[in-house]
Amino acid sequence: MKRPALLLVLPVLLMAGCAATDAGPAGGPPSPTHGAKAFDQRAAQVAEAWRPGPDWRTGYVPLEGPTVLTGDPGFTPETEAAFRAGWYRAQVGIPPTRVGAEIQFPDGRLTLPLVSAAEAYRQLDQGDPLPCPGRPKRPGLPTPGGPTVEPGPDGWTTSSTQTACLPLTVTAVTFGAVPVRTSRGVAQVPAWLFTIKELATPVVRLAVAPTAVTAVPEPTTPARPLPDGLVAAQDLAAVDDARLTVRLGVGACDTGITPLVWERPDVVVVGGGVTRATGECIALLKLEPVTVTLAAPLGSRPVLDVVTGAPLSIGPR
Repeated sequence: MKRPALLLVLPVLLMAGCAATDAGPAGGPPSPTHGAKAFDQRAAQVAEAWRPGPDWRTGYVPLEGPTVLTGDPGFTPETEAAFRAGWYRAQVGIPPTRVGAEIQFPDGRLTLPLVSAAEAYRQLDQGDPLPCPGRPKRPGLPTPGGPTVEPGPDGWTTSSTQTACLPLTVTAVTFGAVPVRTSRGVAQVPAWLFTIKELATPVVRLAVAPTAVTAVPEPTTPARPLPDGLVAAQDLAAVDDARLTVRLGVGACDTGITPLVWERPDVVVVGGGVTRATGECIALLKLEPVTVTLAAPLGSRPVLDVVTGAPLSIGPR
């Protein structure tokens, strides 16, 4: 049974900081600001502790979520709310037939079981929103100016956005492959592409069966507090060759936010430095996007958080 989808409201993002940053062993030590020496020491420990299992190089370990956008969808506030919450309705038949395909990695190919379009749609669809003001609540009644919105299996879902009351309309579904960042680099992964009436690009659901997906390894770095002024990387916002956009977790009153990166040929470690505010401040974690430039293209190297030692995935778009 599906659970009602909840629309999560993330903290407001601060203006992106793009402070210059130096590499570790590949490009010399960073400047001695914001505890960079302590960052270097911690980053070296994280890199030494990184010992992934054999599946990291031989299996399928995706570093993105199973729902992907391959271009600018042209979101409005209402359609973005529907996308984040998983509100869909299908106007076409969605075939239950399974197909065969393989993942194409930079270093080889791998055949894995796939899900059908119908199974992919069931994973994608997380229920329905509350009815729009002025629209009938009982399913089956004609809807003035638009389609009827029906309740999901567990009733109406809720949203903090009053205007977010319409699902996305699926008008077609096709089978294809899309680029996905994995532990073995960017791979072409089989996927179901759902054409959405309200969006400029399809919503893509990766077709690899959940049982064939290897989870990201757990952190192996010993837990210990960081020196004050160093902060963790939460996820990757984008990867463009040697440029990484990383979201740091900073305090509401932190200033002087500076990205820090340490790299060697097999691994990259990222984090940030901040100046802590003096006096009282609200206890609120904010996501601060920052950009770092590596000494060499990232390739298939993992990007590890300096605090936990965990590999970072590309976060929700």
